[in-house]
Amino acid sequence: MLTDQPLAAARLDGIALKPHEHDLSRATDLDADLLNVDYEGREAFPDADALARLADGHDLRVTTPVRADGFDPLGDDSRLPLAAGERVLVAGNPTYLTDAEQERAVAPRLGAAREQAPEAWVGTEGVERIAMAAGGPQYELLSRGTRREVRALRAAGFEAEIALYAPVVLTDDEDALLDAVGSYASRRGPVRRALPEDGATDATATGRAREVLTSAVPDFALVGTPETVGDRVSELKDAGVDTVVGYPARGFDAVLDR
Repeated sequence: MLTDQPLAAARLDGIALKPHEHDLSRATDLDADLLNVDYEGREAFPDADALARLADGHDLRVTTPVRADGFDPLGDDSRLPLAAGERVLVAGNPTYLTDAEQERAVAPRLGAAREQAPEAWVGTEGVERIAMAAGGPQYELLSRGTRREVRALRAAGFEAEIALYAPVVLTDDEDALLDAVGSYASRRGPVRRALPEDGATDATATGRAREVLTSAVPDFALVGTPETVGDRVSELKDAGVDTVVGYPARGFDAVLDR
């Protein structure tokens, strides 16, 4: 494992790995105890040997969409149990699901999967109430209201683990930020509604589009110098977040090298 990485100053607990974007063979060099392999479709999903290599020396978690064939606790669960790693239960990004999979009910499947894997994190994106009803550790997306919402949960007596996912861009260069996460931010509801129609969402954005995006990016991503990101992570933990998982939006090189 490499030392003196920007990740150390960023204080992230874990790294989210996307097989379509990241060379998983390099993940063992990351200075992070926790690795979370995201699900980007059956074609990109790592095999058991690859997962076992990632689990060697790391706390491995694997995103499993409960509506997808192979991970469906009420149907085809042939890809379970996984050879290595704890699960992250999600409804599943429709981009990686067939039409038939998208039609399957989420709530009973999350409930059944939680019975099979009681320590699994439960992804809340788009199914917040269902995820809370399923119970267990909640895996949230960073938003502008995260600190307020987490404080409210803790004040209401919620004691289970709260993990947080956010894209990470370890620079304060505006063009680099927009190229890395401008499109991601533009898909979030408040930003989408504020953007002018057909406006660019990367470094080529100008005028109103650029103003909206540069204001919104820090609400939905951890951006800035490693030290700035580290301070933000500390603030989130002070609010009650237990674990912060970052997705390297500019690839491994940007988080491996000073």
